[in-house]
Amino acid sequence: MSTPPVSLFIGLMSGTSLDGVDGILTAFSSDGTPQQTLGAAYVEFPDALRADLMALQTAGQDEIHREALVAQQLAEYYAECVGTLLREAKVATGDVLAIGVHGQTIRHRPEAGYTRQTNNPALLAEWTGIDVVADFRSRDIAAGGQGAPLVPAFHRALFSSGTENRVVVNIGGISNISILPLQADASVIGFDTGPGNVLMDAWITQHNGLPYDANGDWAKTGKVHPELLKAMRDEAFFNAPPPKSTGRDLFHPAWLAQKLANLPGIPSADVQATLTVFTATTLSDAIRLHAPQTDTVYVCGGGAYNSYLMTLIHFALKLHNPAIRVETTDTLGVAPNQVEALAFAWLAQRFYMREPANLPSVTGARGLRILGALYPA
Repeated sequence: MSTPPVSLFIGLMSGTSLDGVDGILTAFSSDGTPQQTLGAAYVEFPDALRADLMALQTAGQDEIHREALVAQQLAEYYAECVGTLLREAKVATGDVLAIGVHGQTIRHRPEAGYTRQTNNPALLAEWTGIDVVADFRSRDIAAGGQGAPLVPAFHRALFSSGTENRVVVNIGGISNISILPLQADASVIGFDTGPGNVLMDAWITQHNGLPYDANGDWAKTGKVHPELLKAMRDEAFFNAPPPKSTGRDLFHPAWLAQKLANLPGIPSADVQATLTVFTATTLSDAIRLHAPQTDTVYVCGGGAYNSYLMTLIHFALKLHNPAIRVETTDTLGVAPNQVEALAFAWLAQRFYMREPANLPSVTGARGLRILGALYPA
């Protein structure tokens, strides 16, 4: 399957935060370089769908049937996002080669040999009339890898520098980093560092009925609880060497409740403050240990819009490297909330080029693999 010199792809990403789907329409050159973003869109998930997705995070009655119904609903919102992109960019359906869609992770168990992203790509192809490429993680897991994170290969392609050592940080529900060394022949390292927004969002939803802590305003009213912070940081995941990945299978409200069980009476705002520091310090620890020569950290994902979290990350990093800079990917020309959707457009383009899109140095796979499965329109 070959592509013309410039080809159009759509990327769709709905992440661990369960808030909605980000979409991007991008023109790529034949070498896989994004040339121009023609449009971006966001479609929010309704509360009922978020609740259904959250319920699927753990085993339950009739879950196969419930998952199938949720997958159909997801396809509806994905199709709405695609329609918005095409309409606002004034692009015809037939001009888009493919949609790259991640789906919604409900299980990530690479140690058991599988990962599950709820999705109905056949239905999305039927409704949009555009080829759909999906199921990007399974091939890497089949090759002995973690199937995650997938974005470091894209980060290397788009954000590598010949003048500085960079780390790209994605703070979605889970945080992950891509270490991009200055040396062209050095291996890229990338892995999940732990919770991003997932626990902070769950806690503020439980106590204040809000989907997220805008700018960290609630966290700023609380005080960090040292014993709770230590209990959370004692999780074995943080001492495990990369390659490693995680998700809601480990970091979920019941996990937090277990940590709080022996520490009764902590004010809810103090828990939020501690969770925010927890995200910032586990992330900065990973950079300090695995990328001590970093010149600049570039942050993307929803966490990039939490000004308090960004301040904490900057502070934690500067304690060990006073010269380090912390920016968002806006500085590199890509809005923080568009990076992951753009990555899945790039992954679809790689599939069409029949080019590998994983990095064995990141996932631990036995070698380079072509990722994705095609659902023709």
